[in-house]
Amino acid sequence: ISKLSEKFTVIAPDLPGIGDSSIPADNKIDMITAAKQIHDLVRSLKIDKARVVGHDIGLMVAYAYAAQFPNETEKLAVMDAFLPGVAGWEPIYNTPNIWHFRFNGEYPEKLVQGRERTYFEYFWNVLAADKSRSLPEADRKAYTEAYSKPGRMRAAWTYFASWPQLAKDFAQLSQTKLRKLVADNVTVIVLPNTGHWILEEKPKETSDALINFL
Repeated sequence: ISKLSEKFTVIAPDLPGIGDSSIPADNKIDMITAAKQIHDLVRSLKIDKARVVGHDIGLMVAYAYAAQFPNETEKLAVMDAFLPGVAGWEPIYNTPNIWHFRFNGEYPEKLVQGRERTYFEYFWNVLAADKSRSLPEADRKAYTEAYSKPGRMRAAWTYFASWPQLAKDFAQLSQTKLRKLVADNVTVIVLPNTGHWILEEKPKETSDALINFL
């Protein structure tokens, strides 16, 4: 963020229910709704067009933002995840070793409660190309503390639980104006020897790529 801030006005909100954002009283937590709320935030800041960036779940929110508000999206950068409902997502979603996509609900919450650090260590280490270059210790402590607070794991898992409906919504959104706008104007960047945590594993390369694209 600090690198991007040298050139852009950066807005990096915690998604609803995540970090310091409040947990919606009606438990309405999904990517479509989150994108609308972030759009409301952007409009409140008098920003007419935004360059939208997202990673992992944030990728899905970023896509939902651009698809719903294409005329207010200058550019869209999405990093290392798939889009439920868009062709090619099913084989990944159904891969047995990616078990965590369906690991949500009452009993997973009870199993992980008090063991948040152990749960997240699996992802931080296994999904990195080199676990020694994954998230630093300070970040691991911060994430563990944040998700150990009451209701936070449940809120996070609600995003995953929303995927069946999200797939239907995204299938419709994939036919909107956004698809026509980007059909012949796509930049693909692959960072070699990098796992899922590209912002932590290759911070300079990722920042440079984003700045050059945006």
